[in-house]
Amino acid sequence: MKLKSLVLVTIASTLTSLSFAQGSGGGGFHIGAKAGANIFKMDGTSMKDEFNFGYNVGAFAEIKFNKEWGIQPEVMWNQTNYRTGTKFSDIYPEGVNDVKGKLSYLSIPLLLSYSPAKIISFQLGPQFGVLVNQDNTLIKNGEDAFKKGDFSALGGVQLNLGGLKVGGRYVIGLNNINDIDNKEKWRNQGFQVYVGARFL
Repeated sequence: MKLKSLVLVTIASTLTSLSFAQGSGGGGFHIGAKAGANIFKMDGTSMKDEFNFGYNVGAFAEIKFNKEWGIQPEVMWNQTNYRTGTKFSDIYPEGVNDVKGKLSYLSIPLLLSYSPAKIISFQLGPQFGVLVNQDNTLIKNGEDAFKKGDFSALGGVQLNLGGLKVGGRYVIGLNNINDIDNKEKWRNQGFQVYVGARFL
C-alpha cells in the first residue's frame, strides 16, 4: 500500500472514530508526544545477529470509544541500527563486512488499544514506515541497499499514569526490505520502550 493511501485511510478512520468517541459514553480524544529507545536487529544470514540501540520520537493521539476500547494512531521518527556480518561480502561481492549502518524511518502505527483497567492498556496493530535516510556504506558503489517501504506488526503494553505514558512493544517486520536482490530476506525486529505525556 502506498503511503498516500495509508495516510488518507488513517485520517478518515481517525475522524470517524473521533466523531464516534465524542458521541459515546466513556469516549474521549487526547494528543501527546513521546520518545524512547529502539533495540533492534536485522534478520538475514549476511547480517550480524545482534541488537543495536536507536531512538524513536513523535506524537500520538488517543481516541477512546468507551472506557475499555480505543485506537492510538501515531506519527513517529524511528532510527534503527544494524551491522553486517563478517561474511557479508561472500554473499554480496560489492558489500562491506562488519560495518555499522543506520536507517531512519517516518513511521505511522495504528494501534487497537484495550484497557481492562484505567492504569494499563494492551495494544496491537500495523505500522507502515517510509525510509527517509540510510547510510550508503553497505555497498562499495554507494547504491541504496534498502527498499523505501517497511511494513510491520506491533504489540505491547502501556502504563497510563495520569497524563504520563510508559510503554514497551515488540516490532516484527513483515516484508523483505532487501533492495539489492532476492538472495536473502532482511527484516527489522526488536523492542521499543518509550515515555510519553498527554498535553491535550
